[in-house]
Amino acid sequence: MRRSVILWIGLAIACVALSAAAAFETRATKLQAIKTVGIVSAIGEEMSLTQAGLTGLGNTGQSVSISAWGLDELIVQQTTKLLSGRFRVQAVSYRRAAFAAIRDSAVAPVNLLRSDPFKELVRSDVAPQGLDAYIVITRARSKLGNGRNVEGVGLAQYRTLLADYGLIHALYEVRVIEGKSFDVIEKRAAAPLDNTGTLRLAGPSGPVDATFDGPASNERLRAAIGDLITRSLPVTLGDMHLIDGQ
Repeated sequence: MRRSVILWIGLAIACVALSAAAAFETRATKLQAIKTVGIVSAIGEEMSLTQAGLTGLGNTGQSVSISAWGLDELIVQQTTKLLSGRFRVQAVSYRRAAFAAIRDSAVAPVNLLRSDPFKELVRSDVAPQGLDAYIVITRARSKLGNGRNVEGVGLAQYRTLLADYGLIHALYEVRVIEGKSFDVIEKRAAAPLDNTGTLRLAGPSGPVDATFDGPASNERLRAAIGDLITRSLPVTLGDMHLIDGQ
């Protein structure tokens, strides 16, 4: 009986491994077939301001407009530069607000069985149609220290009885959506750049001074967020095998 159970477990593991290998091969084949791509970015129109911790800070999240920062333009520019060695990148038009309005991340495990919400949006809102694939970059979500959710671009202030901490974040996820069937070929959330700080998020983030006066107009904050994006994009696109040599 024990031997039969072991054989059954071994067979199940082998089936899972073969299924994963087949899925990887299919994904790799689809990626190899892509020649032309369009890039959609919708993460940078607003910044969240989050206060959390143990000393009774306000629990109501706030946000400020940072549309003047041009973060989505920066993302499209940097992504185009990174992908142009392998793909022919074509400019596309889209309603950024429509993509930004989708707050529920399809990368999260709870949503894996749902239809990806961005598929139909690419079909209906992006022009021109007919490219081999569309690279869609949108906000991702993570939990801050005490369990509060933060997403996209933001500044988090976390206070304990002994100290204050500040953390900036640029959380995003990347999808490769096939241009004919609109199936999601690949999707991945950007990984942390450095997880050695006191506060940690499951995405690009970094420590800053906990106090800022007028964050939307602070050039130092803008530069720091831009740096997170610029440093994390090559890593994320490389992990997705979208950059030659990765």
